[in-house]
Amino acid sequence: MKDWIPILAGPTASGKTALAIRLGQEYPLEVVNADATMVYKGLDIGTDKPTPGEMRGVPHHLIDVVEPDQPFDVIRWVAHAESAIAGILERGRIPLVVGGTGYYIRTLSEGYHALPPPNPEVQAALWAELEARGAEALLRELEAASPLDARRVRGNPRRLVRALEVLRATGRPPSAFPKRAPRFRYRKLVLWPERAWLRPRIRARAEAQFARGLVEEVRGLLERYPRMPTALQAIGYKEVVRYLRGEWSLEEALEADWRGVWRYAKRQYTWFRREPGDVTYLPRGGEAAWVGLQDWFMRYFGQG
Repeated sequence: MKDWIPILAGPTASGKTALAIRLGQEYPLEVVNADATMVYKGLDIGTDKPTPGEMRGVPHHLIDVVEPDQPFDVIRWVAHAESAIAGILERGRIPLVVGGTGYYIRTLSEGYHALPPPNPEVQAALWAELEARGAEALLRELEAASPLDARRVRGNPRRLVRALEVLRATGRPPSAFPKRAPRFRYRKLVLWPERAWLRPRIRARAEAQFARGLVEEVRGLLERYPRMPTALQAIGYKEVVRYLRGEWSLEEALEADWRGVWRYAKRQYTWFRREPGDVTYLPRGGEAAWVGLQDWFMRYFGQG
């Protein structure tokens, strides 16, 4: 159905990227990335970004669209995503939004509050404050103004920094601003594998990333972009930075990496459990997930 846009979501390491590429080899679709770290150039290994070879024949959008030291937020991402979706539809193809950044997907599909544009200098100061005082201290400040906004940003330092920037600049929390309606309608398929299946995959992926050169990738990024506070908050990157600063051993960085990713995956389960709209959950992993994705996609979009 051309009046609905498909979204493939789910926790990290559940196989979204590979499944989307596989689907794109069978149907006339183009992928719109909804992973907040894949938008950054140079953050490749730590994000498990698909390679040019893997993407061959399946066009991808919103990958490598911004330098790591440049500001980028969910509102800019939505503008890029909606433009990409419109272009794909004009070409007579199917846009497939793919990613695990729940806040991006929720904002795209449910609309967002029209906030003032971000100020990079103010955000840089807030990142420094976050590192010095800790997230809980800043969260209490936001919670005093808006418990709702505090709940929305808990566990996500990027969103916490942005919410506090808005609050301090305007005296109003983000939820107090008028809401903009989404441009398109969406159907969502959320991968929902058993946690016992996902956890060892996360550990194995972290080990593979270190073996493929994650440390060298981060070292090179720090040399080229000495100021990249937002990008360096990505799990895997901030742990390697601590290793490069001599604060942790390599083994400690790896352990912190995969455990951090696992905690993030559990937060994704919590987030997507409350996903609004037309949502289907696929409680399987591996090849069974592929079969379920095919069935779902064919039911709604295969004739498009």
